[in-house]
Amino acid sequence: MVPTVNAMDPHLAMAAAHAARGLPWLVGDIGGTNARLGWVTDPALPAEHVRTLPVAEHADPAAAVKAYLAGLPLRPGASRVPRHAALAVATAITGDTVEMTNSPWRFSRQALQRQLGLQSLAVLNDFEALALSLPRLGPQQLRSHGLPVRPHGTMAVIGPGTGLGVAGVVQTAHGWTALPGEGGHATLSAADDFEAQLLAHVRRHHEHVSAERLLSGIGLPTLHQAVAAVLSQRTPQLSAQDIVARGCAGEDPLCERTLDAFCALLGGFAGNVALTLGARGGVYIGGGIVPRLGDYFFASRFRERFEAKGASAATWKPSPPR
Repeated sequence: MVPTVNAMDPHLAMAAAHAARGLPWLVGDIGGTNARLGWVTDPALPAEHVRTLPVAEHADPAAAVKAYLAGLPLRPGASRVPRHAALAVATAITGDTVEMTNSPWRFSRQALQRQLGLQSLAVLNDFEALALSLPRLGPQQLRSHGLPVRPHGTMAVIGPGTGLGVAGVVQTAHGWTALPGEGGHATLSAADDFEAQLLAHVRRHHEHVSAERLLSGIGLPTLHQAVAAVLSQRTPQLSAQDIVARGCAGEDPLCERTLDAFCALLGGFAGNVALTLGARGGVYIGGGIVPRLGDYFFASRFRERFEAKGASAATWKPSPPR
């Protein structure tokens, strides 16, 4: 398992931008809540001067990038104008116009390139970028929840953040190929009566209960209210941050029960993704929520539910690398 996966992989981003030359490069990971931007002057090294800018404080990506560039702490005489850029964004990429799923940002790729004076601009789905980064992760970026992790075969990445991203990557004779998708919007399933009651409660307010509806930053408060309703308890509306903090600290039993349900449901969903993709090379968990859970996540029912797949549990297991 991978609690922290960074979409700002300069090797991936610049390969997508076809920018083998022409430093410096700008790389970015734009989610529904934050835009993380970085600066690359040496493709053999990680991005420098990584800075997180709240999406809500900037009108669009161009404004955020200009604010970032204005604050770059560069040595005198160094250029603060990138020649090439690659942005991983939390939405599907279908044409020139990009509309963010969980933020008000909407922009034209061609117009953004002109506004920033770039020679080239690559825009790709954030989980496509995350998937392509998996083979390049080092041991210091991983925390295994089972077998030792080495890149091979087919791998999947799932990220509960503001929304819920899902993607895969397949090893081929021509290199690694990403399988981007919108798996977070797949219908969420229940594994026991309690979860069935949770979904039934949420369905009263939402016609379609997707995985993202509950397994995300925007969904955790909904899950918390559903847990309270099923247990016949009253609770104030809490933010995802408060639910995680109170639950992990053990100071709020209802928040603890919510996190228990979150990890169990996430485990079941991750197991479905693994079976669907045949991800014998491993399933990686990214996004902003799981890292905040820390050891709670590894002590939760996630692994139990990941493997609880009936008859297939005895015949299908992630395989160790050869």
